Amino acid sequence: MPWTRDQMAERAAKELEDGFYVNLGIGMPTLVANYIGEDIDVTLQSENGMLGMGPFPADDEVDADLINAGKQTITELKRTSYFSSADSFAMIRGGHIDLSILGAMEVAENGDIANWMIPGKMVKGMGGAMDLVAGVKKIIVLMDHTNKKGESKFLKKCSLPLTGTNVVDMIVTDLGVFQRPDHDSKFRLIELAPDVSVEEVREKTEADIDVAV
Repeated sequence: MPWTRDQMAERAAKELEDGFYVNLGIGMPTLVANYIGEDIDVTLQSENGMLGMGPFPADDEVDADLINAGKQTITELKRTSYFSSADSFAMIRGGHIDLSILGAMEVAENGDIANWMIPGKMVKGMGGAMDLVAGVKKIIVLMDHTNKKGESKFLKKCSLPLTGTNVVDMIVTDLGVFQRPDHDSKFRLIELAPDVSVEEVREKTEADIDVAV
């Protein structure tokens, strides 16, 4: 069976390492915060000016003043600090964030990502994604493998406006995990979701990939 969104988030959380400063994108990536192992010390950063985010609150812990960049209520830690969005983006642009986990509408086989707009639909703004893909050391995309029509979102070339070019290091979908050793290499299928076959992945993937499982 393909992974659920929580299982995808749990798998992505395994890529976090002790001491990492991590930015989680809006949507599915925020679930990763609930699966950070107790044996590692990770600091979560939010573009709206918060360093050291805790997990999502229980109903009796909700504080409407504590939100992440996606306007979801969150909790703070004893070490949490607050600052302006200018300082927040200085951290991102200055290369001080180790890892960002983002959602995407499309990813291309060369590492391009499109995740900020669909032409003809309402666009609230590009958010921080363009800064994240340019300034963060490692980019992981967390997305469904196909769209609602059953069409591949992992493509030879993105059809939507790009957020960044040749920036994605790893993709975690409901079917498996794809990784590039470097930005000159193909993505490799390195892990399959339970009972998902290589044949199913190839059938639902437009991109040209290598298989290492």
